[in-house]
Amino acid sequence: MKKLLLTALLATLPAASAAGTLVFGANGDPISLESGNITDGISILVQRQIYDTLVDFKDGTTDLKPGLATSWKANANNTSWTFTLRRNVKFTDGTPMNADAIVFNLTRWWDKAHPYGFRDQGRTYEIVGDLLGGYKGDASAVIKDVVKVNDTTVRVDLNKPSSVLPNVLAAGYFGIASPTAIRKDGAKYGTPASSPVGTGPFIFQSWRTGDRVTLTANKAYWGQKASVDTVVIRAIKDASQRLNELKAGTIDFANDFTPDALKSIQADRNLVAVKRPSFNVGFVSMNNRNQYLKNEKVRQAISMAINKKAIVEAFWNGLGTSNASFLPPVMAWANSSKVPADYKFDPAAAKKMLADAGYANGFSIDLWYMPVSRPYFPTPKPIAEAIAADLSAIGIKVNLKTEDWAKYLEDRNKEPGFDMYMIGWTGDYGDPDNFYGAYYGANASDDINWAPANLVSLLEQGRAATSQADKAKVYAQVHEITYNAAYRVPVVHSSPLAASRSYVKNWIPSPLGSEPFNTIRLVGKK
Repeated sequence: MKKLLLTALLATLPAASAAGTLVFGANGDPISLESGNITDGISILVQRQIYDTLVDFKDGTTDLKPGLATSWKANANNTSWTFTLRRNVKFTDGTPMNADAIVFNLTRWWDKAHPYGFRDQGRTYEIVGDLLGGYKGDASAVIKDVVKVNDTTVRVDLNKPSSVLPNVLAAGYFGIASPTAIRKDGAKYGTPASSPVGTGPFIFQSWRTGDRVTLTANKAYWGQKASVDTVVIRAIKDASQRLNELKAGTIDFANDFTPDALKSIQADRNLVAVKRPSFNVGFVSMNNRNQYLKNEKVRQAISMAINKKAIVEAFWNGLGTSNASFLPPVMAWANSSKVPADYKFDPAAAKKMLADAGYANGFSIDLWYMPVSRPYFPTPKPIAEAIAADLSAIGIKVNLKTEDWAKYLEDRNKEPGFDMYMIGWTGDYGDPDNFYGAYYGANASDDINWAPANLVSLLEQGRAATSQADKAKVYAQVHEITYNAAYRVPVVHSSPLAASRSYVKNWIPSPLGSEPFNTIRLVGKK
């Protein structure tokens, strides 16, 4: 029986590496190939092949390493960061990667008035608001200015201290794109009708919507050059189809298999199972605009009515855990000892609390679930059905709804938004700020319409703290406030199941959910 790898597929490789085509099975289409304007993992995965970030992560970890910046340094109070850029790097269209290019990218994401931000064409750069507090001129914005010091130096000045700015800019959302390509393609940049250009290990060739994205190796790449000639990222929404194609050899490796596929993968001598480190959270969000959900007792009743432990046991096959924290287990140091290990499952108490709230006869509400499998929710519809059944037991009639993934991500933030919906988050860097900051506070909680001033203040304090001890004190308070409010109820922290053909060597899965494919070699693929 094959060994289940906990962090990576590593193997002794021959001196000569084989070229060829590497085929990945993704669980859907990317939303966009425009960096800075995405929030979904599929888009990040494709973009990480095309773009480099200013700062990067060491393979298989959340530890920082140089990217397009060779070094970075903060001033004494963490209100200004200076980045020294790598010299003699070019975008794959031949134009130089320099301070002008970095300033162009950062300001088009952050400055709503930037002429190449295309806000009038629907661009929102939502992730900038989520991870950096807001946009130019916003009182809540972390960034104050982006300054070219010289051709190889950029300074980012901040409105408030941040010890995590390099970590944020290392996230896969923030790939550095060619300003020339953006100006050339205009508002169609990042769509299937454009040609996205970065400095990364692969060069974009084509995007057939609903089918595949094709990339070729960047032979002039400044870093580790790819050993394969071509990468094909195929959109295969159905997990069982992905597994069948992996077994047939029509794809070489893939993510996001359902947990019940583990035994089948282990039983196939041509396959190797890979368990990504658990660095995510799947949760149910409740909207304060809804007449029922704005009542704290209703939210508490719902949190007690969902049998999370039974749901995780039923749908994750040992590859998931349930607790009362928004943070993955590796960050348990930031949890509060005053919060229970998990939400109490007590349908009788939940029904009484619902009656105390004035809804003894229950009510009807919509629960939205995503149409694609995600690392945190591998089988969204059956999980939603289980949640609906639990809520039905206390008198809440649930109407299950879904829609196209891109529209789902967009509509959740449009007023009035969804009543309740399933969503999740795979971490982008190793700090509690990334989890809490992405879904709570200013510009990150439009979907639930809840951002109390005390919570916003604590998130800013956590972002500014430099030691783990100081961060732990702040985030323990954040944990208590968010647990008691119950606007977002964590259901699971999963260890996402992936797999490859046995000839795929040196694939080093990241806990962050995606990684560049330039380290991968195909040894013996026919």
